[in-house]
Amino acid sequence: MIDSLYNSTYGYFSDQANIFDAGEPFDFRNMRDEAEFESVLGERYVSFEDRLDKEKYNETRQLWHTPTELFRPHYAEAMARYLVANYKISLYPYHDLILYEVGAGNGSFMLSVLDFIRNTSPEVYERTKYKIIEISPALAALQTSRLQGTAESRGHVHKVEVVNKSVFSWDKLVSSPCFFLAMEVIDNFAHDAIRYNAITEEPLQGIVLVDTDGEFYEFYSPDVDPIAARFLRVRDAACSFPYNYPLRTSRLVRNIRSRLPLSPNLTPPEYIPTRLMQFFDVLQRYFPAHKLLLSDFHSLPDSVPGFNAPVVQTRFQRRTIPVSTPLVGAGG
Repeated sequence: MIDSLYNSTYGYFSDQANIFDAGEPFDFRNMRDEAEFESVLGERYVSFEDRLDKEKYNETRQLWHTPTELFRPHYAEAMARYLVANYKISLYPYHDLILYEVGAGNGSFMLSVLDFIRNTSPEVYERTKYKIIEISPALAALQTSRLQGTAESRGHVHKVEVVNKSVFSWDKLVSSPCFFLAMEVIDNFAHDAIRYNAITEEPLQGIVLVDTDGEFYEFYSPDVDPIAARFLRVRDAACSFPYNYPLRTSRLVRNIRSRLPLSPNLTPPEYIPTRLMQFFDVLQRYFPAHKLLLSDFHSLPDSVPGFNAPVVQTRFQRRTIPVSTPLVGAGG
């Protein structure tokens, strides 16, 4: 899954993804209701994709939007207001305001945050440094271009550094206090699939094999790799509160179900956030004085079957089509 999402040549985020740019901010004050917003959004989607088609027509173009783009600049300004207030309370004037953003997309969040800080707290803006960690070469180039010599840069170029690498490849110690920002990022991290023996509760890890014809086959092995095994140990130690995963159901019920005709001997899959665990490891090791600001979805519709399961979609002729399995082509 990591390779499919992030491979530098054919990965989804490196090669396939296009982030919707709404253009001018929406005039929410003069919209009657949500229906009018959806109508205006639909018109701007068509206009945006028309412009993309003039550059290169693609029936299966992958296009998605983020709260940053839809609610610009209000969404970023709310985050910036928190950052400035927290910085003034805990760090100012002894330290600079150092911001690290991972996966900055079009760079709109960065521009709006810096606009807000400069307009409301110029004394803080003077102490502000903004660093983007971006795995996608295309998006890193876009973020850089928006900062270089254009009116859109709003004069922030001297405040920003774009580092084109994976956050998981980070190897530089940042001992200074800083804020680490991840807006709608962790839901895009790769997961591992685990199923459990319904009787013994033994975990088995999902493995995908690809044959010479490019067909995918899923297997489950009792040889759980060290990263997934570590997550299961941490999860079991930390989650004394109710946490919904396959073994939370009654053992008696699982035993009875497993004996029914044609019943599977394994539980439904659980998609465990091993990559998120490794992200926390990076923060702990290389950013020991960080404060983490996250924003993400609490649930997603049309997910594939399983616990904590992903949403898998494709697009064809500008229509989004849900897919019922994560076994799709690399970069899909």
